[in-house]
Amino acid sequence: MEGVITLVGQGLYMALAAVVGLGIARLLKRDNTLGCLIAGVLAGMLLPVIDYDTGLRAENLHQLVFFVILPVLIFESAWRIDPDILFRWLGPILLLATIGALICAVITAALIYYGIYHPSGFPWLAAFLTGAILVATDPVSIVVRMRQSHASEELLTLIEGESLFNDAVAIVLFSFVLGIATHSVVEGSVATGETVTGAGNFAVYFSALFFGGLGVGTICGLVTAIVILYLRSAGAALMVLVLAAFGTFYLAEHVVGVSGIIAVMLCAIVARACLREQQDTYLAHAAPTWEWLGLLFNALIFVIMGLVITFEMFANQWLAMIVAIVAAIGARALAVFMVSPLARFVGPPIPQGWRLILSWGGLRGVIAVALVLSLPTELPYWWTVQSMVFGVVLFSLLVQGTTSTRLISKLES
Repeated sequence: MEGVITLVGQGLYMALAAVVGLGIARLLKRDNTLGCLIAGVLAGMLLPVIDYDTGLRAENLHQLVFFVILPVLIFESAWRIDPDILFRWLGPILLLATIGALICAVITAALIYYGIYHPSGFPWLAAFLTGAILVATDPVSIVVRMRQSHASEELLTLIEGESLFNDAVAIVLFSFVLGIATHSVVEGSVATGETVTGAGNFAVYFSALFFGGLGVGTICGLVTAIVILYLRSAGAALMVLVLAAFGTFYLAEHVVGVSGIIAVMLCAIVARACLREQQDTYLAHAAPTWEWLGLLFNALIFVIMGLVITFEMFANQWLAMIVAIVAAIGARALAVFMVSPLARFVGPPIPQGWRLILSWGGLRGVIAVALVLSLPTELPYWWTVQSMVFGVVLFSLLVQGTTSTRLISKLES
């Protein structure tokens, strides 16, 4: 009983910090993520004063991130996208999120490895792990500004859809590389006890996780839609959708053994597509419900980042952070401009101006932070990887996020 009370108190402490962060963001007129990051730093400074333990440990962060936070964030992002426009741009989105993501991860890893060039302390595996994490993009702040300026709905869908599929691929890639790093293949947090090596084995492993996740997600999405139509209740629909997010992940991970994140994403897309006629009836409260859930978990992730970030990171890892920032931005731009010309073969062509927005607007945010927070401390280079990812995320918040509005206005005018 005492343990439960302690857990509730720790959760309330972080939730309170998240609310304070939203207030700070409103006061500073900045993104909520930046306000929550500041609140997390302040909450961390307060801990020694009040002699309080948040209960955050490396071993439980991985479980928290993969089994609680990511399913909600992925489901919420997928639910928000208009399925009709998504299907129109599905070819270019998949092209950018698969081939583009792999190119971005490899280039990022190579630039980081040779930029740091410390093979004994920072091997190729560490560079690939960092590259996999930095593939994930978070265009939330860009999309908000674009909606305010009444930008093209098709451009918005392309950016959000590419980011959504990108995140799913990044999580699978991260899990694979982390599995090698810890001497076992891991998807989410489930170890299979085997090690996959070689390009052929990787292709088979990745395909099984990816397409298996698509299959499970499609079935779960159809079942979710059928149950909601049968129950015919707005309140019951919300229950079913939340259950679908967590249940799909659990089923894919623990029962079938495929990617839970891919499955959750497809479940949301299929369910919304099947229920498009019910947006004003059974799903009238679905959008605001997922909006506040997404806001809560986004805020908590950045509060946790603020709690664990330290001054020593900047003092000791500043050069690695600069290398990672240059690598992440350069690799993203190269990947987008290398892959975008191929879009016309699988769907609508991507205009030149949109490619610039995709490149500079590919901010790193909540998914990158969530993944790096789940790194096991047994890895000798975990702190270097965490410092680099934090540096890139801070650059995204402070520089890319604040300058993208001018780029969008110029290209859209």
